[in-house]
Amino acid sequence: MDRLVLGCGSVGRSFVERLLDRPGSLLVLVDEERRAKTLRDAGIDARGVDTTDPAAVRTVAGEVDSVIVAPDDPEQTRNFVGVARAAYPEAFVLACVAPNATGDTAAIEARVDRVVTYTDPTTEFLLDRAGDGGIRTRRLQRVLRNIDGTLAVVAHDNPDPDAIASAVGLKRIAEAAGTDAEACYYGNINHQENRALVNLLEYDLRNLTPESDLSEFGGFALVDHSRPGVNDGLPEDTDIDIVVDHHPPRAPIEARFVDLRSNVGSTSTLILGYLDHLDIDPDAALATGLLYGVRTDTKAFSREVAEADFEAAAHLVEFVDGSAIQRIESPSTTGETLDIIANAIVNRRRQKDVLTSCVGKLADRDALPQAADKLLEMNGVSTTLVFGYTDEMVFVSARSRDDNIDLGEVLRNAFSQIGSAGGHAEMAGAQIPVGMLLEESDEADRGDVIEETISERFFETLGISLNRAAASVYADFIGVDGFE
Repeated sequence: MDRLVLGCGSVGRSFVERLLDRPGSLLVLVDEERRAKTLRDAGIDARGVDTTDPAAVRTVAGEVDSVIVAPDDPEQTRNFVGVARAAYPEAFVLACVAPNATGDTAAIEARVDRVVTYTDPTTEFLLDRAGDGGIRTRRLQRVLRNIDGTLAVVAHDNPDPDAIASAVGLKRIAEAAGTDAEACYYGNINHQENRALVNLLEYDLRNLTPESDLSEFGGFALVDHSRPGVNDGLPEDTDIDIVVDHHPPRAPIEARFVDLRSNVGSTSTLILGYLDHLDIDPDAALATGLLYGVRTDTKAFSREVAEADFEAAAHLVEFVDGSAIQRIESPSTTGETLDIIANAIVNRRRQKDVLTSCVGKLADRDALPQAADKLLEMNGVSTTLVFGYTDEMVFVSARSRDDNIDLGEVLRNAFSQIGSAGGHAEMAGAQIPVGMLLEESDEADRGDVIEETISERFFETLGISLNRAAASVYADFIGVDGFE
């Protein structure tokens, strides 16, 4: 059960009618069956029970996330508050009183999360906390409080600003729930802006390696990705407690708490929502990171942006360190990054309005998204795919501004059978083990084979036919009509 209402006087009836339009289940308990029948006749799920007995209330209602105490009589309100706390010590308890209520409300205020009147301007704000968003937050809190030990909040490999800030934010939320937590990641933080973000904001991140002893953690949370062993270094069979992500999943996600909302542009937006519901004001460092995470994942509010992202940014502005953002946005660029972008430009191949480029042996995979964005600026190009490889893995980054293409789905269809892939309609990525591409190939031909296989799979998935008779390997397509 999501929401329980104890008592339902005239004020409570108004609240109940407003809650009926919100997502989630709702049950009203009153002490008279006659009153319960009247409410049921009005379309409200109501039952008669001894509302002074916490055990009876819990037996009828089961587990609940929030309790609204809403009788008309202030004395009865105080009694119901005691029942609510006894039956559900971890639930969010909201006490509603009439505008003209008399008597001492201190005893009520001391035992509930909030007291409101029907005319209170914060009523709608607090009803949200008894609604869908509030329920989600309290479920997250319940899981956090039940973590036995330190929670590892794991961002995806080589994390971007959204993943970094989300990990730091969830760490803050866990600590507020009384659970120790560490923000963790596998791989490296090579992108110059990402390094600047971590260094300037002094984020305490733990770099895990395959040799790390994971048994020291009491639980695991994933942010900005949703499956262990896919774009992170965790074993695939790791039991996950929490997942918070804005990328649409390819398969069902298994965790004790899952929040996957692809209708927002960043995971940072979701993390801020929890902070807001918990009345936690982010400090300057966290606020700056979250705002930068929202901005980068929405490409300065121009890509897959939602109303919630704008609202998150507006909320964060008053807390951010503006000078830090300026310094993060203007970091020094390494020579390796410039080399990869240059190789992507030189090695580009184009068919119609789709462009691919293999940058060859890869030292800095964080440069691939920058190269894909840069190639998308070319006239007549609507979709780009840039990839490179190490001894073990091929890394792919894709961008599109074609409304008819869902890049996340395209890359999943092209590469999920030989690796992992996913993302959004306008931006996506993939990782393919090199061994899947070179099983029957000479090691000396690995670059040509990788380039040919990745590019052809991508073009064919988009429905673009290649003239295979023109050459034996993809590099020889230079000069074929339609290519650059």
